[in-house]
Amino acid sequence: MAKFFGTNGIRGVFGQDLTLEFVHDMTCAIGTFLGGGPILVAYDGRTSSPILLKVVCSALNSIGIDCHLADLVPTPCLEYGVKSLGCSGGIMITASHNPPQYNGLKPVASDGVEISREDELAIEQIYLQKQWLKPTRWGKEVAEPGILAEYIGGILSHIPHDHIVSSPFTIVLDLGNGMQTASAPLLATLLGCNVTLINDEIDGDFPGRGPEPTPQNLSTLSNMVIERNADLGIAFDGDGDRSIFCDERGNIITGDASALVLASHILKKRPKSTIVTCLNSSSGIDAIAAQSNSTVIRTKVGSVNVSRMMLQSNALIGFEENGGFMYAPHNQVRDGGMALALMLDTLASSGKALSEHVSALPVSFTTKDKISCPAQHVPALISTLEEEFPDADTTDGIRISFDYNQWVMIRPSGTEPIVRIYAEAKTKNNLDFIMSKYMKKVSQILDSMPPVQ
Repeated sequence: MAKFFGTNGIRGVFGQDLTLEFVHDMTCAIGTFLGGGPILVAYDGRTSSPILLKVVCSALNSIGIDCHLADLVPTPCLEYGVKSLGCSGGIMITASHNPPQYNGLKPVASDGVEISREDELAIEQIYLQKQWLKPTRWGKEVAEPGILAEYIGGILSHIPHDHIVSSPFTIVLDLGNGMQTASAPLLATLLGCNVTLINDEIDGDFPGRGPEPTPQNLSTLSNMVIERNADLGIAFDGDGDRSIFCDERGNIITGDASALVLASHILKKRPKSTIVTCLNSSSGIDAIAAQSNSTVIRTKVGSVNVSRMMLQSNALIGFEENGGFMYAPHNQVRDGGMALALMLDTLASSGKALSEHVSALPVSFTTKDKISCPAQHVPALISTLEEEFPDADTTDGIRISFDYNQWVMIRPSGTEPIVRIYAEAKTKNNLDFIMSKYMKKVSQILDSMPPVQ
């Protein structure tokens, strides 16, 4: 298993486990692996990002690699730019939804998709051996000021947007002080929307509602949608690759449900397609796929796994339950801006409100929660649960199935010292019972373990 890479790239607390020396050496390892360059570099609005940008660029230049600078842009813009510019790879400086004191590095391959798990291990080996490229010249920095406009143009090229512009929609964007501030308002305006903005200043301290959009911190979005009589609300995470929707009644929609709405719309136009999602996504996608003679492939949790499987299987759609949606014609990565455009296309094409689309989905109830858990305790926790449930799926943590669409899954986070608990059930009462039982069970198992020294 990777030592430094988590679920999505490398993350840590700046100045503690994410030191300047570590970032320098890891960047040299990434650059060595990606090859001779150029490498596209971008960063998010965290307070530590500007200094990390200097370290990353100087490290790449020191091993003879040119840096093309995209500056402050969302992660999917950096990924799109790597592919459109023909770079040998990219590095996004971000910690996505983690708290403000965190930062990190997200390497991107030349195909515009996060590097594979195998590539992560190869980079770690280069890092440990300190075998960098031997430069024949120093690298240089080149500005790429047009990449944001190209990214937005790329999104618009996949949406027949005349019918959206002619609607027009009233929407509320909760930008979360994050990176979609740079692109989502312009995209929505180009699509003819009347736009209200919340938390619309890039701020690495995330003073508005934090970098991760959750039902608990989106009450302002919900209230604003109702107050403005809006058709739609959307909230983005810190680096802009995930999106959580709010319907016209102010209801926050789960990432699973919004993905099913989008998939149902897309598959009507393109049946017999392939969809890739994670083990912790709801069973609803199987029913929707069956209606269009489409195929569902499931992977371990993590956008890297979904994206790489999309490429391998030539899939049209990929998604995670956390609001990450991937549309292959644009790029096989999570993209909050692309999801916004697709949702507007869905509403404009159908003439129906978002709440109507959600109510038409297969009946299912999902939820998730988390419990603090030191990484050292994870193997014993999973092993204890496996002893009680020997038939459970241990592909990724442990997934205990009760029947087709009733299950609970416990897995360690790849970015924080916690375990996440996911569940699906046929009724809300069943879901509450399952979650209450397994939150208590996991807590009791962890409480019985000796404290970490």
